[in-house]
Amino acid sequence: MSPNTSANGDGYDIPIPITNKNLFDTRGLVAGSWKTPPNGKSFPVYEPSSGKMLRQCSDFGHQDFVDAIDVADKGYRQFWSSTTAKERGSLLRAWYELILENADDLAVILSLENGKTLAEAQGEVKMAASYVSWFAEEATRAYGETIPSSFHDTTVLTFKEPVGVCGIITPWNFPAAMITRKIAPAFATGCSVVIKPPSETPFSAISLAKLAVKAGLPEAIIHVVPTKDRQASLELATNPKVKKLSFTGSTGVGKMLTKLAAGTMKKVSMELGGNAPLIVFEDANLDCAVQGALTAKFRCAGQTCVCANRIYVQSSVVEAFTAKLVERVGKLSLGKGIEKGTTLGPLVNAAAVNKVAHQVKDAVSKGAVVRAGGKPPGTDGFFFEPTVITGATKEMEVATDETFGPLAAIFSFETEEEVIALANDTEFGLAGYFFSKDVGRVMRVARQLECGMVGVNTGIMTACESPFGGIKESGVGIEGSKYGLAEYQNVKGVTIGNLNDY
Repeated sequence: MSPNTSANGDGYDIPIPITNKNLFDTRGLVAGSWKTPPNGKSFPVYEPSSGKMLRQCSDFGHQDFVDAIDVADKGYRQFWSSTTAKERGSLLRAWYELILENADDLAVILSLENGKTLAEAQGEVKMAASYVSWFAEEATRAYGETIPSSFHDTTVLTFKEPVGVCGIITPWNFPAAMITRKIAPAFATGCSVVIKPPSETPFSAISLAKLAVKAGLPEAIIHVVPTKDRQASLELATNPKVKKLSFTGSTGVGKMLTKLAAGTMKKVSMELGGNAPLIVFEDANLDCAVQGALTAKFRCAGQTCVCANRIYVQSSVVEAFTAKLVERVGKLSLGKGIEKGTTLGPLVNAAAVNKVAHQVKDAVSKGAVVRAGGKPPGTDGFFFEPTVITGATKEMEVATDETFGPLAAIFSFETEEEVIALANDTEFGLAGYFFSKDVGRVMRVARQLECGMVGVNTGIMTACESPFGGIKESGVGIEGSKYGLAEYQNVKGVTIGNLNDY
């Protein structure tokens, strides 16, 4: 499976219209070189807009993960000892520039394998680049400290050191940005990474790795090991040479991986499921709230962990808000992500479509009313109409189960106290949103919402400078921001005594 053959579309119905043909590759970067598995295994990757196979991707096994980890262990020791923080920052800056130079091609690859609109894919590539740029700067800010000692003639220093080999498991919904958000800080601190990309969308990770190597990052510290074998990838959680595991995905899988990682006392970062509330108070700017709801609900066809899953609207404005939202939803253009003019792409697979359909059916059976959409459009691919329902209640599945699809469920509430209790009535605590012009309420509600991130009068909160992470069963650890670097570092305390004797 040569990269050029795949990029040109030989033998496939779906072409990959990119300028840099070498950017698309079906191989993995394993144990220091680009290769296919010894047994020649591969797995199909499907284009969600048509349901047709996009390409075959190399399918590696357990021993390939072991080999990659062994090389990564040697690689990070050499990388950290032979580079300064400034030099690592320069390498990241070179990678950032290459991402921007190839942004259009990266967006095409991302849109084809994920299904999101080309505009969204272009935005994600820019976001992916921003994390690389951010941590290129943060690399030089890994400051230690001098601490006054309680002993005479003694001082205490702290050193910041890389944790070592990092196992990286990323999701399909943001196949570019989640890669850079995890591995840019790893490289900045001097770590190496072994990446298990999502089997639904492996090609974005491979393309980014090709650019990283071109930028000068050693092949010994970046390994991309595509696989459909979940048992093989568990090596990242159990191998003692892996010192940190970073995972984005479901809460159930995150708990399982955390238990496995505990066997060798690894550091873990877990960005898990959400059930985000979006609250519209009666004093809110309704146009602003509708725009925020559109962004927070329908981005990536509703397939993000920070999507607004429950929309609570104060009863005095619920009908006015609903009418405005239904009007805006009706203007969304459903279609292939790669085509210009599309504003809502497909879901990732048939199971995702079935889940949304089931939640709509469940809600209607319990009294909800469909105000827009409500069904698959009956075309090829994994599409579901952008949907709005009203009369949602806590007894419906949409209130407790993360939808991951274009279903906006509107709940009505009366008081601030009531809606805070409803919003917090979940085991998840990733993101929350609310809209209000009352400054006192803004501060009060922002503190009371039980989640790691809060968006106030906006549906967008993810950026390289902002800490990203959840509480409760939505995970542990922080990604991005100045706090993200520490996730890949150990702090070593050094006590120097008897200073006056020398």
